[in-house]
Amino acid sequence: MSRRNPKGREINGIVLLDKDTGLSSNAALQKVKRLFFAKKAGHTGALDPLASGILPICLGQATKVAGFLLDDDKRYFVRGKLGEISDTLDCEGEITKTQTFEHLSEVEIIEAAMSFKGDILQVPPMYSALKKNGKPLYKLARQGIEIERPARPVSIHEINFISYENGFLTLDVSCSKGTYIRSLIHDIGEKLGCGAHVVELRRTGFAHIDISQTIKFSDLEPLATGDYQILDKQVFPSEQMLPNIQDVTLDETQTIDIRHGRAIQHDKQGLTYKVKLFDSNQVFLGIGELLEDGTIQPKRLFV
Repeated sequence: MSRRNPKGREINGIVLLDKDTGLSSNAALQKVKRLFFAKKAGHTGALDPLASGILPICLGQATKVAGFLLDDDKRYFVRGKLGEISDTLDCEGEITKTQTFEHLSEVEIIEAAMSFKGDILQVPPMYSALKKNGKPLYKLARQGIEIERPARPVSIHEINFISYENGFLTLDVSCSKGTYIRSLIHDIGEKLGCGAHVVELRRTGFAHIDISQTIKFSDLEPLATGDYQILDKQVFPSEQMLPNIQDVTLDETQTIDIRHGRAIQHDKQGLTYKVKLFDSNQVFLGIGELLEDGTIQPKRLFV
């Protein structure tokens, strides 16, 4: 349900956008927000302009669960070019060094790529949204400033070799949050001694979401009508996007307390973990944290 007001509609849920190459994540967000005439919107897991693929757009109250989506694993189709190092680690930057790669065999290249499978330490690229003293690294990089970045632990769950031809290596990669695929391709190139950078990147998986479930903006636009009914069918309920968080149903008294931001007692006890909270009519209330003693603390509530 939604209603219209001069500042936008009160519409809640998540649009699974297939972002086009060449568009920033924020530009994609603003286009979707305007199309839905949403009062509030945000995205999860930014994609570089070079990259295409899954970009969940959270509308209204769903922006409150964006942070929980960010914790999930991702999957990427990536093509890297051997023999060239780029300052941005992709084809949008300047080539700073070229090296020979023709002597490398396909077996050597596959072995180098597969060596990164598992828990690894990865140095984030300078051209990234990470911040130093409140300033994004990419802004420093554009000023010619490079700072030391500590290596961070990430997990490469799977690396599937797709092809290698004429210096172009194509992989399918499943990884943990915080993994930079540009850095992965760069590091593979470093291991091979020839350098490499990303020329194509597509996010094909996000948590339980597959690219087949998404929709391009060009396909969304024709659905926009005066009453928004057809367009709004493309909005998924927030709770459906959090399948790995356990459900807890509250009684009437517990629901009242939670809605007022008060902790409640529940019969579930054990480890501390996040839970999705529902009232007795299965209306989604938001996210809580179930503590070891059975106390549920409200974390991010829909109001």
